[in-house]
Amino acid sequence: MGEILGVLAAVLSSALGGTSIGATRYLVGSIDPLAIGSFRFGIGFLLLLPLTWLRGDRRPARGDWAVAIGLGILFFALFPILFNASLIFTTAARGALALSTLPLLTLVIGAALGSEALSWRKSIGVVVATSGVAVALLTDLNAAPSGAWRGDLLMMAAALCMALYGIWSRPLIRRSSPIAFTTMSMAAGAVCLVLLSCFRGSFAPVANFGTPQWLAALYLGAFGAALTFYLWAFALERTTPTRVAISVTVNPITASLVGAFLLNEPLRWNLAAGIVAVFAGIWLATTTGRRVETASLPASSRP
Repeated sequence: MGEILGVLAAVLSSALGGTSIGATRYLVGSIDPLAIGSFRFGIGFLLLLPLTWLRGDRRPARGDWAVAIGLGILFFALFPILFNASLIFTTAARGALALSTLPLLTLVIGAALGSEALSWRKSIGVVVATSGVAVALLTDLNAAPSGAWRGDLLMMAAALCMALYGIWSRPLIRRSSPIAFTTMSMAAGAVCLVLLSCFRGSFAPVANFGTPQWLAALYLGAFGAALTFYLWAFALERTTPTRVAISVTVNPITASLVGAFLLNEPLRWNLAAGIVAVFAGIWLATTTGRRVETASLPASSRP
């Protein structure tokens, strides 16, 4: 039951993440990626901090602080910079599909680090899902924004940051609590982003914000940061990084819908084909027998 709850939490987190791509795509025309990340994770931290205090959650041990801060900078500073910058060049739907490489990266990195076996079935799934992303990104290039490939590559780099965070943070989350660990990590990333934004003068355009821009920024902080990443940490506490990463395939669906509704971005057949192929590839790559999968892991890395 705990693992089922973890997977469901991950799916909801990814669905919210898809809507955040649309909201970010809306804001990139008003402020730069650093300021967007500062709003998103600064607001998210301010919302999570009192919740952590009220619940009395177990905070990371002092010996874990350096690692938690380092992972926070990786995930809540570098990741949003790459994520937000990518959406300057590409659409919400394409960005979400590029982010769908996350499960594949998690599988490969997990296998390289010895935390997860990479079988033939998983390898075939990697090929199928990667082909799906390629179809979605490379078909109908005339309809893509100029320089969209830059955004696609930036989003894949963001997915790499997310994969590393998912693998490395899981033991720390288990030793503390999802909210407390996420709050500490998010604080580290938010501080970096705010300092960089102040240095670059990234907050200057905020003076011209209207109600829609403020609503988008608040949505990113409350739902795109606080709730999304609490659910992500909750899921990592209860199931494996790969199973959590699988849920990111929900991202393109919600991102495409938000992009079409708010930004009038087209929904084309190649995007739908890419989504189907990604789902099929991830299913192939991850639906190995539980008993076989557990037996193939080193004893120290079994859940």
